[in-house]
Amino acid sequence: MIGSTLARASRPVVVRQQRRGIINWMVNYPDKVMEIKKIQMKGGTCQGEYAPTWLKQEGDVLTLAFGAGLLAYGSVLCSVGFYRLATGKGKKE
Repeated sequence: MIGSTLARASRPVVVRQQRRGIINWMVNYPDKVMEIKKIQMKGGTCQGEYAPTWLKQEGDVLTLAFGAGLLAYGSVLCSVGFYRLATGKGKKE
C-alpha cells in the first residue's frame, strides 16, 4: 500500500527528468546506414579490383590520394635519412 502510493507520487518526477535537450537530438539522429550500404553494395560485393568497396563513396579517392601522399613523403624522408646515415653526410659539427 505504501509502495504503490510512493510509486504514484514519484512518477511526475521521473517524467520531468526526461527532457533531454542535446541527448534527445543524438538519440533521434537519422539513421543513414542503409543509404551507405546501398552505395557499398551497388553492382554486387564480389567485384575485386574493378570496383573495390573502399572506393565507392564520394570523397574516397581524395582520402586515398592524401594517404598515398603522406606515405610517399615519409618514404622519401626515410630514404634521405638512411642515405645520410650511411654516407656520414649532413652531420652537425
